[in-house]
Order: sequence, then structure tokens, then C-alpha cells
Amino acid sequence: MDLAQQQASIQAGYRALIESRATLSLATLGPDGRADISYAPFVQDGQGRFCIFVSRLAAHTGNLLREPEASVMLIQPESEAGNLFARERLTLRCRAEEIHRHAADYEVILQLMEARFGPLIAQLRTLGDFHLLALVPHSGTYVVGFGRAYELDVVSGELRHIDADRLRVRSQQQAD
Repeated sequence: MDLAQQQASIQAGYRALIESRATLSLATLGPDGRADISYAPFVQDGQGRFCIFVSRLAAHTGNLLREPEASVMLIQPESEAGNLFARERLTLRCRAEEIHRHAADYEVILQLMEARFGPLIAQLRTLGDFHLLALVPHSGTYVVGFGRAYELDVVSGELRHIDADRLRVRSQQQAD
């Protein structure tokens, strides 16, 4: 298999992981500066955003409305993993944007959610504390297994293998 075929295969893998999951793990920053982790059902829209419909009563909603930087993880179920230390996973660093009720794509996204999650969405829409948020990825990492980790360019879709040298460079850039 040549490099282009390998790249296409890996890209197909992370897309299949996204399509196979209905929920995402969500890490947000709380008002006290501590990290909070939660989960939410999602749909991915035509722009590649991960859209969640969440209650203001949930800590992560307030966190995202106050501090929009977050991390999202989609991960292979434990029952499907050959090795729990090397589960397939996609981690994305995102910026949350609220999609207001009057926005053109508000109805479209909620229709996608209703198609995926059923009539409960229609009930949730009647509750005033629910917010539609789009998690817009700006960088990511896709791990297929040991020694098979890739940095994802979310704009081009290009994946670059993370080796020890690239990891050192990335750590150095983050420290600067």
C-alpha cells in the first residue's frame, strides 16, 4: 500500500469512528479554573461541526457559554478494543459557538437531531434552558493504536504521523 492509500485508509478510519458514535466526551473549564468532563449526544453538520443540544442546568453548558474552548473525544468502546491501552480515539480541540433560535441553521440542525435521536428532541425544544451549541474543531489527534498516532489538520483533513521528533517539536511550541 502506497502513502496515499495509507492516508486514505486512516482518514476513512477516523470518519468511521465519528459515524459510529452518537455521543461525545466533553472536557470544559469550570468557573473555578478546574476541568469538568461530561458527555453529550451530537450530530455533525455539513460544516464538520459537532452540534449538541444541552441544558443550561448542566455544568458544561455554562462552562462553554463562559469559556468556549473545549476538548471532545470519541473513543472505541472497551468491548471492541483488543488492548485497553491502545483504544482507537479521536480527540479534537474545539471552540464552542452558540447557534441562536433565529439563526438559519438552527432548525436544520435540530431536525438532524430529531432524525437521529427521536421525538425527545421535540420535547426538549419546548424547554427554555436548552441551548444549541456547535463545537468547531481547530486541531485534533487520531490514535489507531500503539505507535499509530496522527495529528489532524482539520481544514485539509491531512493526517501527519506523530513520532518522537514531532512530539518534541509540538511540546516545545506549546511551551513557547
